[in-house]
Amino acid sequence: MKTNVTFTSSGLKLAAVLFTPEEPTSTPWPGIVIGHPGGGVKEQSPSIYAERLAREGFAALVFDAAYQGESEGEPRSLEDPFQRAEDVKNAVSYLSTRDDIDPGRIGALGICASGGYVSFAAQTDLRIQAVATVSATDMGLARREGIGGTQTPEELRDLLRAANAARTAEARGADVVRTEWLPHELPADAPQDLQEVFEFYRTPRGFHPRAVQPWPLRNLDQLIQYSSWDLISLISPRPLLMIIGSDAHTGYLSRLAIERAGEPKELFVIEGATHYSLYDQDADVTRAVARMAEFFGKALSSSARP
Repeated sequence: MKTNVTFTSSGLKLAAVLFTPEEPTSTPWPGIVIGHPGGGVKEQSPSIYAERLAREGFAALVFDAAYQGESEGEPRSLEDPFQRAEDVKNAVSYLSTRDDIDPGRIGALGICASGGYVSFAAQTDLRIQAVATVSATDMGLARREGIGGTQTPEELRDLLRAANAARTAEARGADVVRTEWLPHELPADAPQDLQEVFEFYRTPRGFHPRAVQPWPLRNLDQLIQYSSWDLISLISPRPLLMIIGSDAHTGYLSRLAIERAGEPKELFVIEGATHYSLYDQDADVTRAVARMAEFFGKALSSSARP
């Protein structure tokens, strides 16, 4: 069952959908907060996972981040990593106030960028009893070094100069300086990862009119200053599950997080899957949800409560 709901984060009203099991229960459900990828919206991969998890007996909350999708906030499409973490925490607060959710059995799932954000939020929000990620990305590391560490120090400084210049222009009264998440046309020589993300976001496969809207260029300095994994050991002794595809170009980011995390932790690799196939391709999502349901089932069981 799907119910449209709202909750507040830093004074902004966030649009959300709560997926619940079809069968009623006499006891409150365990809850899972699900974050969307950077530039994505709740209607895409988060809802695919939420629907599957609801079938497994969990109440799953998907939501649009502040400044994005149907949620409030200006400037539009701002990707503030610290606000994204606050949104996760406020989603937990919302679930904790519902009579049909057990506040002692709440987990979090992050997909792509929100894999970093839910991990970051859980480091200090002990109400999150278990963390799972799919194709997790540390947006700070990706912006500082480039995916695969291909970015030079001078290129990093160029990004910061552009962000700083945008701040100055806006302070002088200019419109918000924006940049695209993705090109609108695929270059003939596009690498495989760009081909994959283009196919998901720019074709009927995963297109949504509110997704990957141009975002404020000044946002770069916030992202560059942010780090998902520096304090990831604070999640321990709560369990951490990170799911990646064996062919994912971002897989090294989850491996790095697992190296830094405390026990219990698990890196679950789905053979043949890529970063984006785990967003929506049935065979890969089915394998991810099967492991995830087992993980959350154990971590959020009544017997697991402290």
